[in-house]
Amino acid sequence: MDQIKIRMARPSDAEAFAEILAQPAVYYNTLQLPHTTPEVWRKRLEANDPKYDYLLVAEVDGRVVGSLGLHRSRNPRTLHVATLGMSVHDAYQGRGIGKALMAAAIDAADRWLNILRIELEVYPDNERAIKLYESFGFAVEGRKRMAAFRDGQYVDLLVMGRIRP
Repeated sequence: MDQIKIRMARPSDAEAFAEILAQPAVYYNTLQLPHTTPEVWRKRLEANDPKYDYLLVAEVDGRVVGSLGLHRSRNPRTLHVATLGMSVHDAYQGRGIGKALMAAAIDAADRWLNILRIELEVYPDNERAIKLYESFGFAVEGRKRMAAFRDGQYVDLLVMGRIRP
């Protein structure tokens, strides 16, 4: 089993973000587009506001192989809500990276960030991700029909949510 280190993302991770998001399984199973550049990711990482964005990366042998973002609502009435997005490099999927990222994010949300509700969207055919999310207390709350355009066709998205116990 690989030693997985979870840490906060930084602008110098831009190359790794671009590489991860260029992986076919990653952009197929997320709402990200293929062919993003390190420059785009550097700007996004530099623009993060730590009051609202909690960005983690997973490292294996010093290489960034996964990322997870908790993005708190900016609306004063929904500051207790965050959306979650995650990606793991194709070559590192199935090795506990997503589980480690989720465990760190849920711990931070529950114990330090005072986030009551976490929301996410996932493709219905991404069974591995759905199973992971359910193992952390997420439940399917609904289906958005034809909500995304993927691989030349419109597809549904499941809406999942978790309320802090």
